[in-house]
Amino acid sequence: MLRSRLCMTFPLLMLNMVSSFSAVPSSSSTNMVVGIDYPQLVVFDLDACLWDQEMFEMTALPDRTVTGPLNDLGEGVTGAYSGGNKISLHKGSLLALQEHAQNKYPGMKICFASSADTPFAEKVGRATLKLLEVVPDMTVWDLVMRDWDNRDVNQIGRQPPLSSNKAASHFPRIREITGIPYDKMLFFDDCNWGDHCGMVQRACRENGKSVVTHRTPNGLREADWKKGLELYRTAHKQE
Repeated sequence: MLRSRLCMTFPLLMLNMVSSFSAVPSSSSTNMVVGIDYPQLVVFDLDACLWDQEMFEMTALPDRTVTGPLNDLGEGVTGAYSGGNKISLHKGSLLALQEHAQNKYPGMKICFASSADTPFAEKVGRATLKLLEVVPDMTVWDLVMRDWDNRDVNQIGRQPPLSSNKAASHFPRIREITGIPYDKMLFFDDCNWGDHCGMVQRACRENGKSVVTHRTPNGLREADWKKGLELYRTAHKQE
């Protein structure tokens, strides 16, 4: 069912339930330590990784949305239309963001690193982040802004001071702005247009370790989210 973002309604009870979940750490994480058992910062690429479209191929700012199930957390915005193209989160992305919204990994934060080709592609990406929902009445943008007290730490685009090389521009800026060491980061990227994971892993090192990376050539699937966390735990298991 297509509808305007302004016309969305949903019982406040569901939102209150989600909010109450987010205030209590998951029982599976109570004995886990941020930075060792799971990353302090998860960095997501956008196009063909977090969601299923490439922003440089979009012809208009998204102006229509579609609703659907947000896993078992109710109904919300599951697609945003740029012209005739629907942009949706991959299943693993939705799972990752929902677990984060519910505070399954206390102390973990998220942000985005995208080398969107043009200023317009960046605008489409940012507009889409403000439409797609993680849980009812909470957009992806709302969630990332919650992490940083409404400060935009995301590095989206390739206009100066950014470039097409995330290892040379996006990640150094994320490191400087957030203060989080490279070795406490986990990065997901489709790497279909270049080996961003390999470049970041080689160039962005600290405390004897590099950013842990995981390639998602088919988009961020649920298995990819779990694999990335596993890779991070393995890299830090001796600490």
